[in-house]
Formats: sequence, structure tokens, C-alpha cells
Amino acid sequence: MNPCFSFFTSYEFSPTGQDTVASSACSFTIRTAQDRDLTILAEILTDSFHPPTGLLRWAYPILRLGIYEDLRNRLRSTLPHYTCLVAVVAASTLSDESEQLVGTVEIALRTSPYWQPHCHQYPYISNLAVRQSCRRQGVAQQLLLACERKSLEWGFQDLYLHVLENNHQARQLYLKTGYQLHQVEPSYTAWLLRHPKRLFLRKHLNPGGEF
Repeated sequence: MNPCFSFFTSYEFSPTGQDTVASSACSFTIRTAQDRDLTILAEILTDSFHPPTGLLRWAYPILRLGIYEDLRNRLRSTLPHYTCLVAVVAASTLSDESEQLVGTVEIALRTSPYWQPHCHQYPYISNLAVRQSCRRQGVAQQLLLACERKSLEWGFQDLYLHVLENNHQARQLYLKTGYQLHQVEPSYTAWLLRHPKRLFLRKHLNPGGEF
């Protein structure tokens, strides 16, 4: 049974800090990640950014362990402006009555480089990943919307992220959700080795807008 769904009919914010997305097929909840999620999160992130194909199949366990340890350290940090969010399918929609984690994203404050004329902090999105069987069904979009809520909660109206120039599927998603090109980052590696450029995207948030 595929726990994901193809159409969202509502997006409700709960005062308990959990966002519930519902459809006629099932619903999932967006909540803060917990230590018990680490193993599944590491698998989803590794599958998304380092799929086990070719020679990477041999390095996959090491990559997964590294991602697990890095994420565990971030989850246990005491930084006031860091959040890892996860999307989980509600237990009532699954045949085995247990929740299934289907996606994740992280948001944190970053500081602009010292050499820029106006050094400032800004909310930055990273590690957006969705379980392969649940992609193209709206999970990533709802995780991005949850990050917008968090950014406004922190008092920021501009949200940033990076995407590779050749990642057309991700670029389409960000364009659809209102992100615009802020800067093409210069890179000698991209020029010399013909690697894809990194695009720095920005979205200006409307505090009075609807989610």
C-alpha cells in the first residue's frame, strides 16, 4: 500500500506545533524530528543525495553512517534557531497502524560572508528530501510551507536555499512555490571541471498571506 496521496484538500495548523495535511485518501503530519527518527531519516537523505548506484553501492553504508551522525549532532544541539521537520503518514491511514516517515527538511539561521557589504543573518533551508515512493505528490511543497511558517515565527520575511543548476525537478518545485534567483555563485570548480553551478534562491514572505 502506498502511504502517500496525490491530492491535498486542506492544510491545517495545530496550536500543538504540528501541521496536519489531509486528503480523501490519507493524511500526514509535519512535526519536529526526534531521535527515534534518525535511522529512517539517514536512509531517506542518503537515498536522495547519494543513491546506491555504481561504485556508490560500496560506499553507501559509510555515507549513511556519516549522515546519521551529523544529523544526530544537529538534533541534539542547543541552537535557538535550528529545526529539523519531518512529514509522517498518520497511523490511522496505514494498514499496520504505525506511522511512516516520508520526508524531511532542515531550516537554520546562517550569517552572510564577512566580505559582503551588509553582513546579516537569514533563514536557510537545507536537506529537503522525500522518500522515493512518495515523490511528486506534494510532500516537499508542504515541508517548504512549514519552513515559511518557521521563518516568520523567527521574525524573518526572506527565506533562502541553494539548488544545483542541473537539478531541473527541484528548480521547478522552487519556482512553483515562489522562489526567485538571487545569485549565481561563482565557482572555479564549476568553470574548470564543468560542474553544475550553484544557484542561490530567495523568497520574500508575506506575513499576512495564507499557507
